[in-house]
Amino acid sequence: MSNQLLQKSKVVTDQLQNDIPDFKAGTVVAVHYKIKEGEKERVQIFKGIVIGRSGGVSIDATFTVLKDSTAGIKVERIFPLHSPMVEKIEILSTLNRGRRNKMYYLRKLKNAIKDANVKLMKKK
Repeated sequence: MSNQLLQKSKVVTDQLQNDIPDFKAGTVVAVHYKIKEGEKERVQIFKGIVIGRSGGVSIDATFTVLKDSTAGIKVERIFPLHSPMVEKIEILSTLNRGRRNKMYYLRKLKNAIKDANVKLMKKK
C-alpha cells in the first residue's frame, strides 16, 4: 500500500509546474492557454482580473479570471493552475483593491475592469 502511495505522490510532483508567478486576487494577468482545434493547436490569450484562487499549491489548484468583453458583457473563466494547457501566466499589474481573498463583488461593478484597463494603458 505504501509503495502505491509513493508512486502516486511521485506522479503528482512530476506534474506540478515550477514556473508559476506569485499572484493573488486583484492581479491583472494574461493567461496563455493552448486550444486544440481538430489537428491544429494554437495559443489564446485571456486577459483579465484574478477574482479568486483556490486549492493552494496542490495539483488541483485553480484560479478564476474575469474579463470585460464587447458591449459590457463580462466573461469569467476558471483555469487549473498546473494544467499542461496553460502555457504561461503573465502578470500585467496589481490593483490596489486587493484587500480580500475572493473578489466576487467585481462581477457586479460596471467599471471595475475598465478602470484596470485604463490603469494598464497609462503604465505603458
